Amino acid sequence: MRNTTHPVESGYPVFVEPFDADNRYRRVRLRGLGSEPLEREEFEPTVRKAFPDIDFDDPQQVHWADRPGQWPAWHPGEA
Repeated sequence: MRNTTHPVESGYPVFVEPFDADNRYRRVRLRGLGSEPLEREEFEPTVRKAFPDIDFDDPQQVHWADRPGQWPAWHPGEA
């Protein structure tokens, strides 16, 4: 997992940074592990690997900066 330029932990086990319509990823911070850009399909498996018992519906465990559960539109073949 790559470290982010923001060294401060959010306090949440999982913190999903703000939505960026120009990118198919959302940057996701995992407490104690840093952050990385994830696609929708990578999100749950990556989080479960770090936190096997996490409750994705608990905002104290998975906090979305904005647009909970939404990911930028992306279509295969786009860069």
